[in-house]
Amino acid sequence: MNRVDRLVIAVLLNLWIASGGHAAAPVGGGCEGCELMFVGMPANIAATDTSPGWNEKGQKLMVSGVVHERDGKTLAVGVVLYYWQTDNNGVYSPSAELDPRAKRHGHIRGWVKTDASGRYAIRTIRPAPYPHTDNPSHIHIAIKEPRIAVAYYIDELVFDDDKLLTPHKREQLENRGGSGILKVSTSGDLQVAEHDVVLGLNIPDYPTSANR
Repeated sequence: MNRVDRLVIAVLLNLWIASGGHAAAPVGGGCEGCELMFVGMPANIAATDTSPGWNEKGQKLMVSGVVHERDGKTLAVGVVLYYWQTDNNGVYSPSAELDPRAKRHGHIRGWVKTDASGRYAIRTIRPAPYPHTDNPSHIHIAIKEPRIAVAYYIDELVFDDDKLLTPHKREQLENRGGSGILKVSTSGDLQVAEHDVVLGLNIPDYPTSANR
């Protein structure tokens, strides 16, 4: 065993002892499906994305907003937001172009990366609810920060005017990253909504600035 190997082992042992002999919990408490964020992820991601559903049947929708650091004030630059959603029939439908590994998320998926002003925008269609369920329509969002190794999810984007979004279901929302309830306005054939995000807000095991 050489000097470098001994040093690595010593560092890992110290981390193990510092954690009380337990593996550190993942940021966000784990995220089923977040690994698919990296399947087909473009090398260069713009601040605005047009989903494959934009030209399909359904209500056109644009969601835009600003991402802030945990203080709620500092603009967060270079943060990737990955989204996936159902189509106009309420299913995660595949397509010929979709990587088979991402089949669970369907073909209406994409990525945006916040610009120098912390802004992003997604052009898509309003998802339909799952057939034969009482689940509200929603868009899934996962976050990948430049300084955190893993991705974590924030509240699904749901719609304030959705009759399936009952008072009970509103109470169940965790406000991860801020409220995911979208209040839409209509401009011509387009629905528009703002959704701002605060990184780390209500995210379990989110690292402090000193540990990032």
